[in-house]
Amino acid sequence: MSGGIDSTAVCSMLLGRGYRVIGLTLVTCDGSVAAAEGAKALALRLGIEHYVVDIRDEFRTAVIQPFIDSYLAGYTPNPCVNCNPTIKFRLLEEWADKLGCEKIATGHYVKIHFADEGDEGCRYYIVAGEDIYKDQSYFLWRLTQSQLSRCIFPLGEWDKKEVRQYLDSKGLDIVAKGGESMEVCFIPGDYRDFLRNNIPNVDEVIREGSFVDSEGRVIGYHRGFPYYTVGQRKGLGIALGRPMYVLKINPLKNTVMLGEEEKLKSNYILIDAPVWVGNVPADGLMVRIRYRSRPIACDTPIELPDGRYLIHLHSEASAVTPGQSAVFYVGNMVMGGAFIASQRGINQWISNGD
Repeated sequence: MSGGIDSTAVCSMLLGRGYRVIGLTLVTCDGSVAAAEGAKALALRLGIEHYVVDIRDEFRTAVIQPFIDSYLAGYTPNPCVNCNPTIKFRLLEEWADKLGCEKIATGHYVKIHFADEGDEGCRYYIVAGEDIYKDQSYFLWRLTQSQLSRCIFPLGEWDKKEVRQYLDSKGLDIVAKGGESMEVCFIPGDYRDFLRNNIPNVDEVIREGSFVDSEGRVIGYHRGFPYYTVGQRKGLGIALGRPMYVLKINPLKNTVMLGEEEKLKSNYILIDAPVWVGNVPADGLMVRIRYRSRPIACDTPIELPDGRYLIHLHSEASAVTPGQSAVFYVGNMVMGGAFIASQRGINQWISNGD
């Protein structure tokens, strides 16, 4: 329970279905203390048990520090993809066992599909939620079969407007009128400010460097490569007389490559080892390379000698960003995923016909 719209609606819905409901709120950072107090008040109003678990130290080690380290390595991380299997759903499972609960439920806008695949066994698949604007299947590709087997996602069939109306009908209009939660729960503002405030000796660690063009020629100077991400156009701090975008980030040389939008487009992506729910689909495979991006039809990833995998896309993708997730679908069903790898050297594999 976050105390927000979605988790409160889930508690109310499950109570209406006759479940015994217990609320659990994780305090992940100093900023979530107030939210935990709000969740406790809502649990009291709903008449359910409620527990608050302070995991600030563990969360910093398992989620926040890797988030910082990824930026310092030239990647653009998505901390939710890391947090969901290793922190949130792991702790939900542990506390469910401790409290004698068979199922765990969250306010994610997704659905579960159970498939009996004969000799291959039984598997659970994440399915995109009905609300295409709130669907969160992209963030959950790393959940384990054990975790998925216990999950209930009541909001998978709902859209956000309907959820607000439902809460209003239950006399929870104050919650229904609440705003959306932050995109990254531990960052109240710009991630660059967060990095500056959380890296010791930040001015020594993040140093000014060179903007370069696609030929490697110096065309200006940047504030430090972690403050930029692939595809970024605004806030570059340089005027070149035409729109320019971040094409690549090289942490070893402390350079940020800029170029025209057209140079962001590609029909190929390099990823690290993909994880599949079942067998690798032979047909109908699509991939999303960022949250809310359109799925793009693609071939099955091919393993390369250097350990990365190459994906051939059937239409162009723009701003392939190392550190983000490539999530594979057939229709609305999540079939697997991987982290987008460094794209360095991709042209040699394309030119080799792979």
